[in-house]
Amino acid sequence: MNRIHKITDQCDDKVAAEGSSSSQGPNEIFYHEIAQLTKLRSRPHELLSKDMPGRSRLPVSTMKMLVGREGNYSGRGRFSSADSCHVLSRYLPVNGPCTVDQLDSRTYVSQFSDDGTLFVAGCQGSHIRIYNVDKGWKVKKDILAKSLRWTITDACLSPNQHYLVYASLSPVVHIVNIESAATESLANVTEIHDGLNFSGNDDDDDDFGIFSVKFSTDGRELVAASSDNSIYIYDLEANSCSLRVTAHKSDVNMVCFVDEAGHLLYSGSDDNRCKVWDRRCFISKGKAAGVLMGHLEGITFIDSRGDGRYFISNGKDQTTKLWDIRKMSSNAKDYTPKRRYSDWITDGWSAHPMQKH
Repeated sequence: MNRIHKITDQCDDKVAAEGSSSSQGPNEIFYHEIAQLTKLRSRPHELLSKDMPGRSRLPVSTMKMLVGREGNYSGRGRFSSADSCHVLSRYLPVNGPCTVDQLDSRTYVSQFSDDGTLFVAGCQGSHIRIYNVDKGWKVKKDILAKSLRWTITDACLSPNQHYLVYASLSPVVHIVNIESAATESLANVTEIHDGLNFSGNDDDDDDFGIFSVKFSTDGRELVAASSDNSIYIYDLEANSCSLRVTAHKSDVNMVCFVDEAGHLLYSGSDDNRCKVWDRRCFISKGKAAGVLMGHLEGITFIDSRGDGRYFISNGKDQTTKLWDIRKMSSNAKDYTPKRRYSDWITDGWSAHPMQKH
């Protein structure tokens, strides 16, 4: 908003120099009114912007405005639209989005690596592309997935960024070596995509699918969220599932490790709840360490801050929430979730048709 304030100040100086607005042209009057209106609609409340008697200085510190809101300095107990505009103007990007690549099908997965140097995009049309951000978004790996059922539901880079694991609506997830010399990776044609079966059965289960899969911080385990209301832990060294937890009353859409220790897990489900799991005491207690309620619809995404205290969740109710697990409930009543929208449009779990080239 600094540019707007400069324009406004220039207009004010011009008005003072000329003495009256009668000598201004119609365009100058018009621009002056726009600048004044913008200033009024983006200027914070005077009681939030002053820390001492006298003229307030802009822009106002966001921390100062938050303290003022908590202390109810304005008497409203909340930010006005002008207060919110002033805060957002300091953090919203000023450069518009640009197109990096054009793919042939919908993209359901998009995520940066932990250090921000790589970007992963997973599409409905079997493709996963890994871009090198530091090299002008050059394609590092172009992967054609194996045994795709409907779409890529999740993908995750290993901590050392040498491997990628991807999941679909099937019981088998696949691991790809992204450090190989070839850019293109066709499943079991140019490169081997190792399959890991989470169902425990050799037969393909039509009713079982993996919605989320993540590496542990040491790269030795995978955690997966499934359509059978469960969470799975897969030991990569033993090449087998080491733990299965019946976690929710509906599909588990998201799961992740809490921190580097790997003892705690966060999960989110279509039963509208986020849960915290402690693997060290699960065998003795057999239930979640805590439950966090507040979403009105199913949970679609969870991300941990990595400090063992905070995480964010995104829901189908179009809200994003920040949680403090120190305030979680340990005795939430059990219930059967009811969906607000009962008629879902779906064409089943059939394999995605191959595209014609």
